[in-house]
This record gives sequence, structure tokens and C-alpha cells, in this order.
Amino acid sequence: MKVILASLSETRRNMLESAGVRFEARSALVNEERAKAELKSDGLAAHAIAKGLAEMKALSIEAPKALVLGSDQTLEFGDFGMLDKPASRADARSQLKMLRGKSHFLHSAVVAAENGKIVWRQVDTARLTMRPLSDEFIDDYLDLEFDNIRNSVGGYQIEGRGVQLFEWMEGNYFTILGMPLLPLLDYLRSRGILGS
Repeated sequence: MKVILASLSETRRNMLESAGVRFEARSALVNEERAKAELKSDGLAAHAIAKGLAEMKALSIEAPKALVLGSDQTLEFGDFGMLDKPASRADARSQLKMLRGKSHFLHSAVVAAENGKIVWRQVDTARLTMRPLSDEFIDDYLDLEFDNIRNSVGGYQIEGRGVQLFEWMEGNYFTILGMPLLPLLDYLRSRGILGS
């Protein structure tokens, strides 16, 4: 069965390619900001918003006889609620200053759709604790990394210099990257798409 990833995310594509999954990547036909606003207005929690966005992405691509994967990630930060991708360098700086010395949660979801119906879903959560960061460190980090992290929730990527922002991480590495890969691989094996 053909596998389609409803995302052009480099990180998610790299995860699947490195795991040996053969797939085609297509852009999801979803206005993500509008969809997220609708889900928030419904009063959904951050993990449910990640799942809802992943479902919308998977269902946005019509591909008979294919398994379409949708994935999304949200960041939950205490009473503040959800943080979105930074809109600017100043926004990224503000987010990092807010997160420093504190813990937050990343909720990553992946769903599979077939013939316009969701057939499988998984949501996983990781807890990350940033170390106390100086303003100078944050500025230096953004000078070096802003172009790489501008599309990353929270303003960091742990697979690069962003790992230096943290003192503790609890949870699966792939969940932190943005997709619960191990349960997905297990599902693909159960469908006979990957060898067992």
C-alpha cells in the first residue's frame, strides 16, 4: 500500500526516511492557523488540538488505495496554555525567556486515514525542562539558529544547538521531534507495509 505523508516538514520526512519507510510527501491542504483557532475556540486541550490538526491534515488529501499520515505537535505551558510557532525573532526571544528555568509539555500526534476515514491514531506527550538561560545566551542562540527554528513550536530544535537549552527531558525522542514514530512503525508493520 502506498504511504503519503501529509506534510512537507523536513524533520518528519527525515524520521520516516531514516526508519526505511517508503512514502510520498505532499503538502496538507489545511489552513493550520484557522484550524487551530477553531479547535481552541471549541475549548479543546493542547493534546486534543494536536490530534485534531493531525486528523485534518490526513483527511485533507484524497488518495484512494493509499494510507495518508497526518501529524502535528502542540506545546503546553502551564497556565499560559499553548505556545505557537514564533512569528518573529522577537517572538522567539520572548518565548524562550518565558520558558527558561521551567517545564513544558510537547504533545505529538500522528494519525492514519484511508479512503477518507481515520483508521488509526496516536498521541504521545513529553515533558521538557529548560535550564535558566541568560539573555545573552538566548540572543547568541537566536543569532545562530533563528532561520532553523522559525517554524518550530517553542523556538527550538533539540536535534541541533537547541539541546543546549535543556537540563532535563522526559519522554520519547521522536515525540519531542514531532511525531510518535515507534507506535507508527508498529502500526505500519501490523498493516504489512513494513516487514515484521
